[in-house]
Amino acid sequence: MIEARELAKRFGNKTAVDGITFSVQPGRVTGFLGPNGAGKSTTMRMIVGLDLPTGGSVTVNGKPYARHRAPLHEVGALLEAKAVHPKRTAYNHLRAMAATEGIPTSRVNEVIELTGLGSAARKRVGGFSMGMGQRLGIAAALLGDPQTLILDEPVNGLDPEGVKWVRYLVRGLAAEGRTIFISSHLMSEMAVTADHLIVIGRGRILADAPIDEVIAGSTRESILVRTDDADALTAAVGSAGVEVHRQAEDQLEILGLTTRSIAEAALSRGILITELTPQQVSLEDAYMELTGGEVEYQSQQRAAPYLPAGEGQQS
Repeated sequence: MIEARELAKRFGNKTAVDGITFSVQPGRVTGFLGPNGAGKSTTMRMIVGLDLPTGGSVTVNGKPYARHRAPLHEVGALLEAKAVHPKRTAYNHLRAMAATEGIPTSRVNEVIELTGLGSAARKRVGGFSMGMGQRLGIAAALLGDPQTLILDEPVNGLDPEGVKWVRYLVRGLAAEGRTIFISSHLMSEMAVTADHLIVIGRGRILADAPIDEVIAGSTRESILVRTDDADALTAAVGSAGVEVHRQAEDQLEILGLTTRSIAEAALSRGILITELTPQQVSLEDAYMELTGGEVEYQSQQRAAPYLPAGEGQQS
């Protein structure tokens, strides 16, 4: 288990982590989400003692990371996959790590095979692709057969087969009762991997709940409408609190109304509707709603001028 209590980190005048409290429970995959600059990496670094908190505390399995006599057996972490001497082979890097805590060579061989590094184990890390570097980082995190696994963007650079492999790996480890804490910018992957989510923005917790509750808490309920007279329907439903987005010549996305109220408005004006479909809220929708005001840098969305009207403008 990972437990943070009023955990804070400041760098000069900048507050990276602002007194957050959370726990990561064993037996499930906990996703850690947030925009760039939200404080995710800093939080993970404090968990494993790479950054010292300015305030509060964080423990892993009841102790600060540095107080564990054999930390590799307690916590496996992938924070910076490239933090390896480029002239070392993958095998020698893992053997050197294993030697620090008396981990047998047989375990080195096990994690090499488990992570698919068998054919590259004797090659120098400096020649590794990003994906192979990620696999080596995961192998290092698994080396001590830890009860707690912390992975920062583990699927970066992996091909689809590798992404799927990471998904099954972490879910399998969680099923064994281990604590899994994983960050990713891939919402589609997090949606099928995580059981629980902690969402952070500007150093503060925005959500800490099961993934289904985070999605259900979104107020972004939209309805897809097809009609032969989109302009007339737009005028008919227009009112305060209603958003209408033109997606195609005969297609609208409407937010802020029920299907019944849209149908009644169309009927009263004699407008033919050929489709009226509530849209399921995705994790990405819920995440964007949660973090919309918390991003450090925000760009303005613009329709590409070379696309026909309505194309490329999905909200």
